[in-house]
Amino acid sequence: METTATSALPVPLHPGLPMLGNTLAFLRNPLGTLHTLQRQHDRLVHLRIGGRHQYLVLRPEDVKYVIQENHRNYGRSPAFEILKIFLGNGLLTSDGDFWRRQRRLAQPAFHRQRLAALTMTMIAETASWIDELEQHRNKQSINMSQAFMDVTMRIVCKTLFSSDTTGKLDGLSNALDTLNYLANKKMLNPLRFPYSWPTPDNIRSKRARAQVDSFIYGVIDQRRHHQEDKDDLLGMLLSAEDEDTGEKMSDQQLRDECVTLFSAGHETTAVSMAWTIYLLSQHPDVLVRLQTESREVLCNEPMPSPDKFRSLTYTLQVVQESLRLYPPAWIMSRRAHNPDHIGPYTIPAGDTALISPYLLHRDPTNWPDPDRFDPDRFVAGGLKDQLHSYAYLPFGGGPRLCIGNQFALMEMQILLGMLARSFDFKSVANQRIIPKPLITLRPSQAIYINLL
Repeated sequence: METTATSALPVPLHPGLPMLGNTLAFLRNPLGTLHTLQRQHDRLVHLRIGGRHQYLVLRPEDVKYVIQENHRNYGRSPAFEILKIFLGNGLLTSDGDFWRRQRRLAQPAFHRQRLAALTMTMIAETASWIDELEQHRNKQSINMSQAFMDVTMRIVCKTLFSSDTTGKLDGLSNALDTLNYLANKKMLNPLRFPYSWPTPDNIRSKRARAQVDSFIYGVIDQRRHHQEDKDDLLGMLLSAEDEDTGEKMSDQQLRDECVTLFSAGHETTAVSMAWTIYLLSQHPDVLVRLQTESREVLCNEPMPSPDKFRSLTYTLQVVQESLRLYPPAWIMSRRAHNPDHIGPYTIPAGDTALISPYLLHRDPTNWPDPDRFDPDRFVAGGLKDQLHSYAYLPFGGGPRLCIGNQFALMEMQILLGMLARSFDFKSVANQRIIPKPLITLRPSQAIYINLL
């Protein structure tokens, strides 16, 4: 990609309010504002949000330049300092040499052959969950948003800790939800009090964090003192050694990575699955094809083998199309360490590049009729394979591609395949669901479905 120019031009500025710039527009309607920017601008647009200069990158080839080709010039933005308060210094929030070391240490835990050992755990937990859902068949509607939160919590506990955390799931889930809610609130509020101040929100946050820490440090301590050797993600992280120094992760580092994995493996997957079920309830033709595949491939086996799920090609297409329409990470930000050029335009040092997978995924230039739910976009050799590789970024890209992307895709295939094999889904009448862009792209309200 051409990134140098004979003359450096400022990025076109989008009109805003005096002093406030574009802040109110983003606070009131972030997704609508993004669509407006996409219609009115071609390559980059200069925004003023929260007193900061930010540059929305609109073309896939320019996105690739920022997060892959010149990624060393773009670090974590100030927004991640807020997330650090809640998540710690894990792979999501860390930067520079520390991040590179942590990524090297954690990467082996997510190799394909390692994940294969965890797939049976996913299948077993999903089978148990499907049995529990039977009590709701042909009865009143069920809150599927909460149902997916419950099962993904069970799966992440088993795959991360080899534990069902009996009696602790509700408290742990509530504490994580509290941290997520307060992080969202703090990021959206331009008036941010220091974390050390005893405000009501800071007190709630510290209590929730203490509850999460008590559980996770307890598990780490038990493993270290009893020298338990378990084939789960924590076991792999405990045994990981730096290839240069031979060092292993400290308890603090293990805690931060575990909290990050908890958040990604629990909330993000649950939200994505809720959107998927909602879309299927609105598109009975897609649901019929999905059910036909799952019943032919999985048959009536209580515990299908992992290979069976890998054969669910249409199921994967449904998941991919759902992630296109409602990517959990709907926007990302990177701060420029040094001045840079994208085409003829200058990105000043210290300013932020904004990248929106939500916007890329709904760009009519690449995705015809972009708001339509059509899993056939992802058929092998179809539209997706003909597009620029950065036109579709449900898990990010470049060196910071989500480390658990294959884990998440397999989990969603298993959940969706076994659910479609067992039930029909019918949407509740007059249920108006719109996206709510918080840290993740959540539904505006709980999604209720009738299971038939």
